[in-house]
Amino acid sequence: MEVEFEPAIVPAGNPRPPEDSSAKPAWDKPGEFPVVLTGELPRCSTCGMPVKPKPDHMTQLDNQYFTPKTHPRIRFRGKMDSLHALFLLVSAIARRERYPTLSELLSTLAAYCREISSAEYNQRKVAPLELNGKSDDEIRKATHTPKESVGIDHIVPGSHDSELLLWLNWLRTQVREAEITALEAFTAYEASAPQEPELAHAVNRLSNAVYYLELLFVAGKIEDKNS
Repeated sequence: MEVEFEPAIVPAGNPRPPEDSSAKPAWDKPGEFPVVLTGELPRCSTCGMPVKPKPDHMTQLDNQYFTPKTHPRIRFRGKMDSLHALFLLVSAIARRERYPTLSELLSTLAAYCREISSAEYNQRKVAPLELNGKSDDEIRKATHTPKESVGIDHIVPGSHDSELLLWLNWLRTQVREAEITALEAFTAYEASAPQEPELAHAVNRLSNAVYYLELLFVAGKIEDKNS
């Protein structure tokens, strides 16, 4: 099975800032659609029989099997889909509030959601997270030692903080829930799956990345609306 996509559409009145594609990891690219099916007809993961046409209660687990939509991997896949949508929403809010750099960084993390989903579907290792020139280990260190790395203490958002910070905090909580979904899907049901540690690790690092953006935002290290 191959996945092919059309370039994402950018409204004419809201052009995307120019990008240096050579500085970005391979996964940081616009989403694509649709799915193109090739090869043998997938089979039911329960009975082993070919599935045609696909019933509404089933979906494709991989290029070999259809499975009920209640399968733990499908639950994780749905969580990542929701998470990707939320990253795009908060990115749009940041752009509306005139924080274009923050918006682009969130767009990069949305692309990493797609990388995680692709790795899960294809049962391969997840590419390492990179954001704003930093590796996932550097981001993790910054979130554990913010005073040393960013210049401020750990933050606990409150009701009087900016709406954008509260959106970022909500986004962080949803990433943490996705990590639990990954652990439930692959530890409890497919402990031998080779991609399980990498998937959980990748979602954990995604959570670090969102908190890192929160720290940069509060510390004033992401350009403000008047810059």
